[in-house]
Amino acid sequence: MATLFGKIIRGELPADKVYEDDRLVAFKDIYPAAPVHILIVPKKEYKDLQSIPAEDLSIVQDVVRVAQELARRFDIEEGYRLLTNVGESAGQTIFHMHFHLIGGRKLGPLA
Repeated sequence: MATLFGKIIRGELPADKVYEDDRLVAFKDIYPAAPVHILIVPKKEYKDLQSIPAEDLSIVQDVVRVAQELARRFDIEEGYRLLTNVGESAGQTIFHMHFHLIGGRKLGPLA
């Protein structure tokens, strides 16, 4: 994995981790868009959501489970956003699939 997230997963770069298991790691975003902004990243590298093969789609279920757990832990379960960008035109800048868990304030409409 040559991406920034690959380096975090391998322990080559520091991150403020809030969750880790054998398939996922979650850490605080260094440029938060809200008081709670956590990135949930599969340890196995997928370029984006469209790149997940059918046999690996259970990783999305794992992401949702972890998002629910973190929403409870960070007291945002009554209002948060879970999103992923697919491709440059959607704003993806790191091509290792990841989900943003964003909350902790009233969120406005998406552009």
